Amino acid sequence: MKNSLTITLLFTVIIASATAFARQAKPRVSPAESISGKSKHANITINYSSPSVKDRKIWGALVSYDKVWRAGANEATTFETDKDIKVQGKLLPAGKYSFFLIPKEGMAWTAIFNKEPKQWGAFKYNESMDQLRVDVQPKTLKDIQEKLVYNITSKGFSLEWEKVAVRLSFGR
Repeated sequence: MKNSLTITLLFTVIIASATAFARQAKPRVSPAESISGKSKHANITINYSSPSVKDRKIWGALVSYDKVWRAGANEATTFETDKDIKVQGKLLPAGKYSFFLIPKEGMAWTAIFNKEPKQWGAFKYNESMDQLRVDVQPKTLKDIQEKLVYNITSKGFSLEWEKVAVRLSFGR
């Protein structure tokens, strides 16, 4: 009797552990991505989740105009620099920030570096924690960029998704 109870208990623990592991191992629809590079003598790292277009209307639909957007999916995108840099000509001190955008139809967008890097999306975004806000003019891409992607160059960084590129420059 004692052996069968022990075996039943052990079997239950194994099944529960396997179920929990299977849930954790499930890949995200918008996978986590990271890019690092050197720009203007600073080491830059951007961590983000990369959603796909999937035949959806993105700008003004999935991503609303005139509202703070996490600039990716899932957790807020983070931007980290190990040295003070100038973004669009304005000083951004060394540190780790959440990075947001406010898309605007037919106008310059607002890029935001917020001092609270650990956020889920933009649901608890607090404007009083903004370190820096700059305007940036979105550009139209020739071809569709299916998965959201960030790039770092010697002159700055960019986000590209669907038919839009948002490029921020360092320096000036």
